[in-house]
Amino acid sequence: MKISLWRVLASGVLFAIVAQVLHTVCAFLAMSFYTNPDYFSVWSKIMMPAAGPPPASFYAYSILFGLLSGILFALVYTVIKGGIPVKAIAKKGLFYGFLVFLVGGVPGYLALILLVNLPFALIIIWAAETLVINLLGGMIAAWLNK
Repeated sequence: MKISLWRVLASGVLFAIVAQVLHTVCAFLAMSFYTNPDYFSVWSKIMMPAAGPPPASFYAYSILFGLLSGILFALVYTVIKGGIPVKAIAKKGLFYGFLVFLVGGVPGYLALILLVNLPFALIIIWAAETLVINLLGGMIAAWLNK
């Protein structure tokens, strides 16, 4: 198995860009949840050290975490791509993205419903956002890491 570091890094950068754009769009769509005082205590001090918009450091962390997530996402793809049972690159990426969502996203969001006092609608929005990011990220990883 040959892993191209630059392809994994490029996949990570593109994944981070896609994730950041989608997170931003979805945050605007779900803004009423973030501005509801009933949930201020739920948000991390990194995101909301005080009532109001997140500080610039939150966006720096968000980009860094997106980049690290994208690199890990692409790295795992390069390791398991031979075992994905479809041939077409786009379908292979979609299959991988959906698989990651099933294994990581679904259990995580089910636990979130049980453990954190957040509106169910917001958790559904986050789950849908994660699914789209994983599907697009899978296609990116498959395209760059053929």
